[in-house]
Amino acid sequence: MSDAEGVMQFICAIGEMARGARAPSIPAAWERHILCASVPPRVTCRHPEYDELPYPDTQGSIMPLDYITHKPLFFGPKEISVLRRLVPPNLSGCSTFEVITACLWKCRTVAIQSHPEEEMRLICAVNARKIFNPPLPLGYYGNSFALPVAVATAGDLAKNPLGFALELMKKAKADVTEEYMRSVASLMVTRGRPNYTIVRTYVVSDVRYAGTEALDFGWGKAVYAGLTKYVPVGSFYIPFTSNEGEKGILALLCLPRPAMEIFERELAKMLMKDHETAKTPSKSIVSSM
Repeated sequence: MSDAEGVMQFICAIGEMARGARAPSIPAAWERHILCASVPPRVTCRHPEYDELPYPDTQGSIMPLDYITHKPLFFGPKEISVLRRLVPPNLSGCSTFEVITACLWKCRTVAIQSHPEEEMRLICAVNARKIFNPPLPLGYYGNSFALPVAVATAGDLAKNPLGFALELMKKAKADVTEEYMRSVASLMVTRGRPNYTIVRTYVVSDVRYAGTEALDFGWGKAVYAGLTKYVPVGSFYIPFTSNEGEKGILALLCLPRPAMEIFERELAKMLMKDHETAKTPSKSIVSSM
């Protein structure tokens, strides 16, 4: 029915009226026809995120729900600075979201110990509202996000430097154009609204700018308006301030306990810290939540 931005517009509108407004400050723009499939439907782009993959019984193919452990990972200015030093010059313009995501995809792939020839997938949720010409109306409440996928073998992700994963992700995100979005709409019609694949897939979404800080139903700003649970196949990024007052990004991760231990070691190596030092930010975060 709606994406994160549309949901937040709706909730904020309720808050405005709860505080006495006669109408929302951003008028609703339903206009579902804007993103309807063409007639006849035409799938003009590749959409590997909706590939129907078999569920092989091999290590790392599907995230097992037994013995899952949850871990919040804090990335402050120091951690982000270290990761940026690993980025090659031709990718130096990457966003903070991109460099953290490339890091997590690489470390997570090593941790789950898939066969080196197995294809691993990274899906990044991309807000496509501004790629249309003309842009979607400001008050559009409908879905307008894409799930482009980057694909690489587990072996290539493990042995190559951070820039390898980063470049694959940036190319996948760059594929999201107006034609791509209209192609997705047609695919939904022709294939009966398939789900994206979760086989060997890591899904990442940045919800730092969803607008939860603006929520007010008449009792003041929300004390907390973030996530309520972890997602086994993916991570959400939210804004966070540590016990020491350091502002940064919190990435929520789920892995089986043995894989989480490997992940922590890989992340520690990438951040050029010893294993115990790398654990410290997460301990302080857990105690403050």
